[in-house]
Amino acid sequence: MIRYNLRCDGGHTFESWFQSSSAYDLQVKRKLVTCAICGSAKVEKAIMAPRIAGTKKRGSAAPADLSTSATMAEGRELRAELKQLHDHLVKNADNVGARFPSEARKMHYGDIEHRPIYGEASPEEARSLIEEGVEVGSLPVLRDNRN
Repeated sequence: MIRYNLRCDGGHTFESWFQSSSAYDLQVKRKLVTCAICGSAKVEKAIMAPRIAGTKKRGSAAPADLSTSATMAEGRELRAELKQLHDHLVKNADNVGARFPSEARKMHYGDIEHRPIYGEASPEEARSLIEEGVEVGSLPVLRDNRN
């Protein structure tokens, strides 16, 4: 998954997650990426500051407790970002539950209008969708986010 900061032609900035940079390009081309504020489909990537993880060498290795603390902080940050993505999906997409594979296929083949959806699919169903060229992504289930 990749997160982009985006900006619409109305000047609104927001962020969104994509399976890959090519998935972003395809979704923008198909006008599936819209401003979360005004709904405009004229969206472009905004300038992003890179996240660079590094350590300063100070002559000796960091104590194990500092290393563990940094890893825990990164884990909390990742969890917070996943929760933010989950909350965005719940707010802006339709939960189609177990009908997800069927609904995704219908949209892919043009049988129904494209709209943001989320739901459930077995690993086999997800693999089949991907093999058919249907754009899907997965998120880990967080214990706090059961909706």
